[in-house]
Amino acid sequence: MKIAIIMGSKSDLTVMEESAAVLKQFGLACEMRILSAHRTPEEVIAFSSRARDEGYSAIIAGAGMAAHLAGVIAAHTTLPVIGVPIASSSLGGLDALLAMVQMPPGIPVATMGIGRAGAKNAALLAVEILALTDETLKRRLVQYRTDMKKSVLEEDDGIKNF
Repeated sequence: MKIAIIMGSKSDLTVMEESAAVLKQFGLACEMRILSAHRTPEEVIAFSSRARDEGYSAIIAGAGMAAHLAGVIAAHTTLPVIGVPIASSSLGGLDALLAMVQMPPGIPVATMGIGRAGAKNAALLAVEILALTDETLKRRLVQYRTDMKKSVLEEDDGIKNF
């Protein structure tokens, strides 16, 4: 199983590296590419159209501003597409968020929060989707959640509820 991480610009890399780090933590392969819905539309369509045949299980797409990338990808594949809005405009990513989340009926894009947290959650959602049919991945996901819970409880540091 491998996941594609697509971003509209090299400037999005620092955000989308969060997705790659999570996927690596779960032992999943990923490939990162820069493809723009506006500047390289033919390449986006070609990649999206053959992604399933090339062995991808899901696609994470990060983009800012008009953020059509995730929607264009979703229009050309039946793989799950998870969008990550990136704050690259004066609107702080709200424009990208709305462009992704307001997809017309029939072409879904799962849309995460803006920025690094959204990129991390995109990878975790991909893991959850793949864990539906992969028992090893499911166990890793359960362990991840257990470890996360432990780290929060260890931070308690004697704080008392009032």
